Amino acid sequence: MEQKSNHKYTPSKKLTKADGTIAYVFDNKLHNWDGPALIPEGENRKREYYLNGIQKTEEEWRQARKEREGLPWYKNPGLKGQTNRF
Repeated sequence: MEQKSNHKYTPSKKLTKADGTIAYVFDNKLHNWDGPALIPEGENRKREYYLNGIQKTEEEWRQARKEREGLPWYKNPGLKGQTNRF
């Protein structure tokens, strides 16, 4: 039986400033799972990664993105109380 959730997923909003800087905002915090949350315009175009308003390095962001999908093995309902029979 499927359960329907009343909670709708809202993606990050893309905001562009007058100087060309691009920022992705979710719940009034810099946040983007798909890439850098802040992309400044100008000579120093250093991308900045944020998750829930907390600045991350690119490596920390990649690790957090890798760990966000799926259930842990101990929460998988298919493994409870079953035995492997070959």
